[in-house]
Amino acid sequence: MNILIVEDEKELAASMTDFLKESDYRCEAVYNYTQALGKINIYQYDCIIVDIMLPDGNGLELVRELKRNHSHSGVIIVSAKNALDDKIKGLDIGADDYLTKPFHLPELSARIKSIIRRRQFDGEQEVIFNEIHVLPDTRQVEVKEQPLELTPKEYELLLYFLSNRNRTLTREAIAEHLLGEQADMLDSFDFIYTHVKNLRKKIISAGGGDYVHTVYAIGYRFGVK
Repeated sequence: MNILIVEDEKELAASMTDFLKESDYRCEAVYNYTQALGKINIYQYDCIIVDIMLPDGNGLELVRELKRNHSHSGVIIVSAKNALDDKIKGLDIGADDYLTKPFHLPELSARIKSIIRRRQFDGEQEVIFNEIHVLPDTRQVEVKEQPLELTPKEYELLLYFLSNRNRTLTREAIAEHLLGEQADMLDSFDFIYTHVKNLRKKIISAGGGDYVHTVYAIGYRFGVK
């Protein structure tokens, strides 16, 4: 999962980044409005954490920009001001949640999980597709009620497939989802082929169906033929 942190307090940004990386999120941190605007106009994030007060702009304007671009990113607004009008304004223009500083990092992580679950899986605590059963909060995967051991990348790939069932996903989209902006530095997409092949093999070996289908010269589609 790709997270963008927009926070001008660099120590706080570093603390959030370090904590969330321990939960296998990929985090990028930027420290002003201009940097954040450049990021959101190029990359897609699962969740964006935005401070309202930035040195060169207002975080609420970033939320408005995301909505103008019809972004599917979840948005959490953070601010040192415990002002009701800021909270209402942020939620009214499209933010998903609001945190007042100081906050506990586990609470931030829980809010992110809730937003991603709500946006990708209609708020369901578990994801079920035929014999595949996923608990996103604990990152547990079962096939026919037996645990399936996946690497972090294979797990992310499975969730991405499940949240886009029966849609053709390009190799470029999969690469950006798995690597974030690092995908721009790739010379080839061989690593995607490897992860897809391994995930498909593990599901089938566990007694699951063959749901991963190659779409020639484009990418992959996950679902029943």
